[in-house]
Amino acid sequence: MPVMKGLLAPQNTFLDNIANHFDGTHSNFLLGNAQGRHGHPIVYCSDGFCELTGFARTEVMQKTCSCGFLHGAETSESVVQQLHKALDGQYEYQAHVCFYRKNGNLFWCLLDVVPIKNEKGDVVLYLISFKDVSETFGKSHHYSTEGISEPVHRGRKGSHFVQVRHRGRTIVHHLTNLFHKRGKRKLTNNMFPKPSLPEYKVAAVKKSRFILLHYSISKALWDWLILLATFYVAVTVPYDVCFVNHDEGGEHHSQVSGGTMASDIAVELLFILDIILNFRTTFVSQSGQVVYNSRSICLHYCTTWFFVDLIAALPFDLLYAFNITVTSLVHLLKTVRLLRLLRLLQKLDRYSQYSAVVLTLLMSAFALLAHWMACVWYVIGRKQIESSDPVTWDIGWLQELGKRLETPYINSSVGGPPMPSAYIASLYFTLSSLTSVGFGNVCANTDAEKIFSICIMLMGALMHAVVFGNVTAIIQRMYSRRSLYHTRMKDLKDFIRVHRLPQQLKQRMLEYFQATWSVNNGINANELLHDFPDELRADIAMHLNKDILQLPVFERASRGCLRSLSLHIKTSFCAPGEYLIRQGDALQANYYVCSGSLEVLRDGMVLAILGKGDLIGADLPEQEQVIKTNADVKALTYCDLQYISVRALREVLRLYPEYGSRFSSDIHHNLTYNLRDLGGTEVSTLARIRIPINDQSVFFTHTFW
Repeated sequence: MPVMKGLLAPQNTFLDNIANHFDGTHSNFLLGNAQGRHGHPIVYCSDGFCELTGFARTEVMQKTCSCGFLHGAETSESVVQQLHKALDGQYEYQAHVCFYRKNGNLFWCLLDVVPIKNEKGDVVLYLISFKDVSETFGKSHHYSTEGISEPVHRGRKGSHFVQVRHRGRTIVHHLTNLFHKRGKRKLTNNMFPKPSLPEYKVAAVKKSRFILLHYSISKALWDWLILLATFYVAVTVPYDVCFVNHDEGGEHHSQVSGGTMASDIAVELLFILDIILNFRTTFVSQSGQVVYNSRSICLHYCTTWFFVDLIAALPFDLLYAFNITVTSLVHLLKTVRLLRLLRLLQKLDRYSQYSAVVLTLLMSAFALLAHWMACVWYVIGRKQIESSDPVTWDIGWLQELGKRLETPYINSSVGGPPMPSAYIASLYFTLSSLTSVGFGNVCANTDAEKIFSICIMLMGALMHAVVFGNVTAIIQRMYSRRSLYHTRMKDLKDFIRVHRLPQQLKQRMLEYFQATWSVNNGINANELLHDFPDELRADIAMHLNKDILQLPVFERASRGCLRSLSLHIKTSFCAPGEYLIRQGDALQANYYVCSGSLEVLRDGMVLAILGKGDLIGADLPEQEQVIKTNADVKALTYCDLQYISVRALREVLRLYPEYGSRFSSDIHHNLTYNLRDLGGTEVSTLARIRIPINDQSVFFTHTFW
């Protein structure tokens, strides 16, 4: 699948912040509307509040924030009055009050009212929390009918407020670190952070300037650079281990290693820098959210790709830079860098929608496998040369190659073909074995070589199934649209042949099919958008049909009416010489000309010539009766049309009667030509004839009887 950007739309996470940051001891709260005209209705009720009071959420919703349904005989009237004043005055309030559960049992609670503002600074909600203090406060005040209350004003000092805060912090205190801190104030001898008011607003994405977006162009370019470096490692590391390590003489070995030392160190630095960048790169969580938090990013990277990347970035090549003696073990340790190839699978999945990219990666993977097998094939040949068995020493493929090149091995360290020739011969053998059965000029002679040849042939069969199977599927997908065109064209020709249609009708069908395909490329918009939600389909339809919806006849329609109309608008196409409407037929739709030109004919006489921007159809009669057309409409050129059926138009106008009457009166002035036949009576029909003069459209209005 392509790289997932995540859910990026700004969100109002106020409720999520409350739900996610409760510690489980104080989750009894209500949210009330601060802008209601009739009291302050409750707009949200927590599960903790329902458990505390015994009321179901459906019983609490839309009741007022004064919580009159919790009042009882011992509920303090003064506290209730102070609560009303706090709600009306939009300030904080805190009090101990006695409430009653649904079953009639009373309980004492610490009531805390906090106004919540939006981004404009207006109070839009009240956060009302209820902390059950019956165990501590209720026993000492069991016979008291008066609650203890105190309005909370920021900036004042008071020992009682400190005591209340010390007994149990309200919900606002649990959310203090979610919002910006506003300093601290000294309360007696203790320091408490001043609780900041939560804000009810669409939260803008907050991220550090040093956080890199995982879907950005710069990150994509960096990923491709790392991928190229990974391929470089996948090629050079096996080559160094198998060829350079077995090359004669330590001097040439050092020269080769020193020649690639700079590029190897550069690749190691790239891998180290990639690790650093991954600690600052966003990712998409399981819920689809983009995570910008640095700590979460670090934890996610450490649990996924960090150890693989760290092992692959170990700087073995710095040993050359400091002139440290290097043994063959170092070359073997460098093979751990091949773990970076696991990232290649991630790339294949991410860029699967780009056929050319996947095709390139698959072919590169095939060539890489052939390179690895060539390295192993050379090692097998070297082992045959180094063996003490004179038979295998003499018939090994490497010795045979040396004989052909007139550079046979004299002993295990002297003679033999040059290293470039040996590598080319190895690669030639592995590629021929992976893609076919070989040609015999480089062949397996010893048992070890034959066993390896069998394994490589089996591996080649698997690669044919995996790599070339995917390559075939990709190529087919690249030409899928063309294949669909030929399939439908063949079906059309078979239909014409089976039903023996006349040549003229056959030609019209073929021309219509080819012309419509060139316009929409075989894409059925209705079928494509079928699974999208109605709201999104309406927005798409509004955009696609904006030209027809901008006609004066729709100016006074409400947005809901326009959205309903847009869902019923369809597209059509008419080839030159084709009749769009025949005289006397029942009118099925009103048409809007997007491009091309048509003519309106009656008895061979041209009544109107229609062009881009014209609306042709009929007004709707008051009663649902069939509308008979009074003229023919014939295409002069290739025409793109948009239309809305009469039935759909009536349905929409029935849903919006306030616009229906306006539409009936305005449609007369917006129709370029009215096709409605009034039963053969002599009525005037207004026609507007478009005549192009000097590349401009000039209209002539004429009345036909």
